Amino acid sequence: MVDATKTYEGIHNDYYGGMTPTGSIIKDAWLFELLPEEETCEGWTAAQMQTLYERVYAAWEPYGHMVSLLPDELQQRHQRIHDAAVTRARELGWDPDLSDET
Repeated sequence: MVDATKTYEGIHNDYYGGMTPTGSIIKDAWLFELLPEEETCEGWTAAQMQTLYERVYAAWEPYGHMVSLLPDELQQRHQRIHDAAVTRARELGWDPDLSDET
């Protein structure tokens, strides 16, 4: 059973700055402008995150959930958001070659 009182710590406080499935949802919400990029989702409940996931999933559907099918503007935004996330994660010690899943 999910603890209804537990809230999300926010993407910047998440594992290596959000290199998690939840962090990916937030970054994709930024991509599709479902959230402003300043929104970290700190304090959000599981129900709020589930609703965001559903909105992000729907936003990806026209593109087959593939970056390569995004229009140029969205591809460029995706690249900028992704590159910034990877840079921050590496500064925090993240190594994409390690299989240290949380």
